[in-house]
Amino acid sequence: MKHLTILVPEGENNLSSIVGAYKLFTRANEHWKKAGRKDVFKIQLAGLSKEVKFYDGLFSVKPHTPVSAIKKTDLIIVPSLNHNYEKAVKGNKLLINWIASQYKDGAEIASICTGAFLLASSGLLNGKTCSTHWAAAENFRNMFPEVNLQTDQLITDEHGIYTNGGAYSFLNLMLYLVEKYYDRQTAIFCSKVFQIEIDRKSQSAFILFTGQKQHGDELVKKAQTYIENNLQEKISVEDLSSRFAVGRRNFDRRFIKATGNTPVEYLQRVKIESAKKSLETSRKTVNEVMYEVGYSDVKAFREVFRKITGMSPVEYKGRYNKEAQV
Repeated sequence: MKHLTILVPEGENNLSSIVGAYKLFTRANEHWKKAGRKDVFKIQLAGLSKEVKFYDGLFSVKPHTPVSAIKKTDLIIVPSLNHNYEKAVKGNKLLINWIASQYKDGAEIASICTGAFLLASSGLLNGKTCSTHWAAAENFRNMFPEVNLQTDQLITDEHGIYTNGGAYSFLNLMLYLVEKYYDRQTAIFCSKVFQIEIDRKSQSAFILFTGQKQHGDELVKKAQTYIENNLQEKISVEDLSSRFAVGRRNFDRRFIKATGNTPVEYLQRVKIESAKKSLETSRKTVNEVMYEVGYSDVKAFREVFRKITGMSPVEYKGRYNKEAQV
């Protein structure tokens, strides 16, 4: 039998990802046993304290065991953290060291949502691809520049390390792991019992692009503001760089360093975010919305929209505009 450790970090963290992981794997074990097979995992919650309180003491978790008592485990699940990431990292140094040690001994690790901050603090994500909640992306990039953050991806899987996007999308990662450690039929069973859409690969449709402003490059901030205030215009990168009296290559370099996007990518994301809001809330046609954000080529608009959201403008409107559904 393999051993599964679900961590209970110190601090006011996210309870649902701990409970959800525990329930889903427990149910997978039960389904496996009904078919006459032995449990795949011994499941234990483990932490540094005998009890961790959540939501101002409204709930509490009493881990089965301290992590120091677990000498070897096969799979570690790192739950989502609260939004004070630096405090959470400082308060869980012993957990972070234990994670790194277990990985060296052959354990696989899965981080849920902002649990990626705890995992990244171990150094194990350096040079690897990682996902986390899109709302935490800018903080994450600033804290861990050596990690290849890809928030469009719902799940990453690299060298026995798994990460996932935001909030309740962690259930998709749990199904992914159930399929790996049990089988496809058990994953399908769990998806039906818990009513989770199986094989979801992207969180693109859920991303709200607010622009990366937590940097110190004032020139880039001015360029960002100009882009956001002139959505209807066809803005070229050459126009932008000359407007702010800087060479094109230098402008590109500074923009990427400050925001994590090329100027072209940033232009596209800002325009598509505005288009998404119009499609969600107005009766405007796709063409009207397209012209509103500075596109005149339907094919180009559709391609960029799909690249960023994972669906066409028509599909997006059908999903998120209540009037369009009637």
